[in-house]
Amino acid sequence: MDDQSPQAIARRISRREKHLPSVSKNAIYRYIKSVYGRRIETHRLLRRQRRRRKRGSKKSLSERTFIDKRPKYISERSRIGDFEADFILSGKSGKGILLTVADRRSRTSFIEQILNVKIENVHRAFSRIKQRFPEMKTMTTDNDLLFERHKELEKLLHIKIYFCHQYHSWEKGTIENTNGVIRRDIPKGSDISKYSKRFIEKLEAKLNRRPMECLKDRTPREVLEMYRKRIRRNKKHRA
Repeated sequence: MDDQSPQAIARRISRREKHLPSVSKNAIYRYIKSVYGRRIETHRLLRRQRRRRKRGSKKSLSERTFIDKRPKYISERSRIGDFEADFILSGKSGKGILLTVADRRSRTSFIEQILNVKIENVHRAFSRIKQRFPEMKTMTTDNDLLFERHKELEKLLHIKIYFCHQYHSWEKGTIENTNGVIRRDIPKGSDISKYSKRFIEKLEAKLNRRPMECLKDRTPREVLEMYRKRIRRNKKHRA
């Protein structure tokens, strides 16, 4: 349960890990403050305040469909497959970016490292995510110029793309929250190219095994696996 708050750990043990002895959040806090727990990096258990990333001026993208036109059921998180996407940038002296994707309902996250930053490679990264997450139906994102050929990307992925209003990052709060968690391991100003593929894979796995209160203390991986099992079972019954 790395990177979890004492409240989240206590809830998870109580609700999902019944083979473990129950423990209160206060007991966990006492351990952290004790002589035995001082070596624990407490900052990993406390959520850092999200920092809004500053971006340079952007040209206007053409033919966008804004979030106002997004169906209500997407806003209500009523199905798996409606995801949000964003980029985490390197510091001034670094190179490369991270493409980050999070499903709005299950909170399942995907990370792709892109070292040669151009639109074609962004599209390839999305295609790799689509192979792992074929449930993709829609995407909500911002107005980054890397989405200049968004109509082409829609056809490539067979999805519909919705754009947030300029500088309204809160309109894609799921991925903003996810990026905040990623920043604990990849601080702002980092050189993305310095992180190995294995490191990125382990970070993605860690995101997807976090128990979350909004998922009733299940992990994103558990929620997605339950969904996929249900789909397979339904297909088997119809066969």
